[in-house]
Amino acid sequence: MDEPIQVPDSYYSDLKALQAVDFTLVELTLYLDTHPNDLEALKQFNSTAKKSAELRDGFEARYGPLRQFGHSLSAYPWQWKDTPWPWQV
Repeated sequence: MDEPIQVPDSYYSDLKALQAVDFTLVELTLYLDTHPNDLEALKQFNSTAKKSAELRDGFEARYGPLRQFGHSLSAYPWQWKDTPWPWQV
């Protein structure tokens, strides 16, 4: 049996912050689907999307890629074989 994957505490707090921001994006998307003319919500969506990108870029720089299909770059050597992946912790 494989040993439990050890990650620094910062991994969990950084991933939680990213998940919270992405949850906000989902909620804003649903709201904007029914309120497309709400300028303040749209501004909040765009601001939150930028924050999500910043958090994701920082997370990937520290811990490795999060997204596949060309959305995340990989350092050399290929990082996708390295664990842990977010769904494994």
